[in-house]
Amino acid sequence: MATDKLAVQMFTVRGHTKTAAELADTLNKISEIGYNSVQLSAVGAMQGENPEVNATEAKRMLDDHGLSCIATHRPWPALLNDTENEIEFHKELDCNYVAIGGIPGDMYNPTADGYRQFLRDAEKVISRLKKEGIQFGHHNHSHEFTKTSSQGPRLEDIIINEGGEDLMLELDLYWIQNAGVNPERILERSRGRVPVIHLKDKEVIPEEGPVMAPIGEGNMDWQHIIPACEDAGVKWYAVEQDTCRRDPFDCLKSSYDFLRSFGL
Repeated sequence: MATDKLAVQMFTVRGHTKTAAELADTLNKISEIGYNSVQLSAVGAMQGENPEVNATEAKRMLDDHGLSCIATHRPWPALLNDTENEIEFHKELDCNYVAIGGIPGDMYNPTADGYRQFLRDAEKVISRLKKEGIQFGHHNHSHEFTKTSSQGPRLEDIIINEGGEDLMLELDLYWIQNAGVNPERILERSRGRVPVIHLKDKEVIPEEGPVMAPIGEGNMDWQHIIPACEDAGVKWYAVEQDTCRRDPFDCLKSSYDFLRSFGL
């Protein structure tokens, strides 16, 4: 039985979505695993000035496979400067959540001042999207946990503490762990602002060191992390394995089976 909380971040299978035919086949495989939702990101067939698959066609393809789009990753310049078209894009998909994959370094310096400028610029975007029922979020990697000074806050602290309750936090728990921070503590601080999070596991391979792995095949403490996610109000658990050491669909299946054991 398909779960209501598990989704595939399509970045995981980006090498299998370069054409409309590939996208349709990939969506079919995702549905067959048991997922009923996706986050649209890095879908080659939907990129470029004249994409082979537009939002309307993508929605039809999702419907054909019993899938919904619960989130997207979109370019920050488009959200900032072409907000109305981005709203229309999400309405076509019937999707009410959009995040950026990170604060673009070519627009904002990775400093306290740079991040605060991003927050100021984001205010009008967040407000306009909210009027249309769309939530906006920021996705982290590890570098956001860089301290601004020896005694100053981390960059992610600025996002969490100063971003306001309408700025959602698309927490990637792997990258938090990779930064040497306890994901449970960040989830506690983000309660009510984490409708969508990203999950993958961290495995240690002899002579290679840490690598990304399907959820449940690594060392992350899911027995405590998953309850912390539930307490924080997570609605969607998006599986995103940036690199796969075997077939990505097999990795998605392994992650799905493990997460289903938690009743998700």
